[in-house]
Amino acid sequence: MIRLLSLLLLALGALAAPLQADDRLPPAPYAYRQLDNPVQEQKAQALMETLRCLVCQGQSIADSDAPMAGDMRNQVRQRIAAGEEPEAIRQWLIERYGDYVSYAPRITASTWPLFVLPLAILVLAFLLLRRRFAAPEKLS
Repeated sequence: MIRLLSLLLLALGALAAPLQADDRLPPAPYAYRQLDNPVQEQKAQALMETLRCLVCQGQSIADSDAPMAGDMRNQVRQRIAAGEEPEAIRQWLIERYGDYVSYAPRITASTWPLFVLPLAILVLAFLLLRRRFAAPEKLS
């Protein structure tokens, strides 16, 4: 009986774990506030639109309301305000979160098949279709 009760409590605790993961911290200072300098804010916005939210499905950090996207917007704005170049910030975020964070992935030793395989499949399909639908030769 005690074993069943402990298993039930453990299961309830596992179900309640996502509730404990809710972000209770206030948003970062620049998560929802723009920079005072319009040129810097324009640079920050342009960069944020090219960075993927790691929580959302396909949204940029500029469009996402996820707390993590807010933290990333804050980091981008703080670094832009400090004079850092957008490409340096992008590289820092890629080092921190991986290539997935960028909508413009780099071609590396591990990613080149993703760029080459679709082209190879298209060429193979073209060759197979060409052979299949080629005009038959006339027999004399």
